[in-house]
Amino acid sequence: MTRMTPFSNPLLLGFDTMEKTLERVAKSGDGYPPYNIERLRSADCGSERLLITLAVAGFSDDDLDVTTEENQLVIRGKQTEDTGRDYLHRGIAARQFQRTFVLADGMRVVGAELKNGLLSVALDRPQPEKLVRKINISVKD
Repeated sequence: MTRMTPFSNPLLLGFDTMEKTLERVAKSGDGYPPYNIERLRSADCGSERLLITLAVAGFSDDDLDVTTEENQLVIRGKQTEDTGRDYLHRGIAARQFQRTFVLADGMRVVGAELKNGLLSVALDRPQPEKLVRKINISVKD
């Protein structure tokens, strides 16, 4: 039996990459590190602004990597094992992670800041200019 998806309609051409992206996002169920996504109110209402905040306690700025790859924001964290210590109890593990956010067209990363164990990544989407173009009509008799 063939699997029917919302994007398998013959009138929706070229949406196969969107379908694959949605499937990948649905499969990424790891909840580490926890994060918030906040919509920021702008005074001029000219652009949409978002703030993603991840709880990355124990990570330094050298342990974190924030990149954009195609239409994705990828945040990676990797801590190195400290072999010079002798633990009696180890409840805080050096853990690595990768968190991926799919960006809509026009979204851009403005900057990232690490403060008090929270990594904040600011994004915005400027309001696109309205483009009106007059098309000349040629008359042929």
